[in-house]
Amino acid sequence: MSLYYPDPELGRFENSVSRLFDDFFKDFNDVKRSGSVQRSSNRGFRIPPLDVHEGDKEFVVNAELPGVTKEQINLDVRDGALYISGETKQDEKYNEGNTHIQERRYGSFSRTITLPRNVKTEEICAKFENGILEVKIPKDDKPSGMKIDIK
Repeated sequence: MSLYYPDPELGRFENSVSRLFDDFFKDFNDVKRSGSVQRSSNRGFRIPPLDVHEGDKEFVVNAELPGVTKEQINLDVRDGALYISGETKQDEKYNEGNTHIQERRYGSFSRTITLPRNVKTEEICAKFENGILEVKIPKDDKPSGMKIDIK
């Protein structure tokens, strides 16, 4: 039995809300009925979130890399930029049996940060702890410029 609404706008609103809830809960019901895996779109290329802080003597970059090991991270400085990249692989131990939800990301990640001119690239240091990559970039105290004589 359908409901009757004298105002058609109210009926359309109720239908929209019903569809919204139906779509939201549909994913949960599909797993119960079929036992099939739900995979989010968390695969492939990703951009790690980061913070960049400037202090008096250095810049500090903190990049979130959860589920990554130190060996999976590449850190390079070239052409005036800091490059953070790497790749994660799917865990092989769950290849047998049924996976019902799979949301962790696998694949390549990359982030590029343009460095200011007043840094000492040869003194950059990094550490990785608890899923956070911390990169310290010392500032150069020397002024970056020169006086030009006019002839």
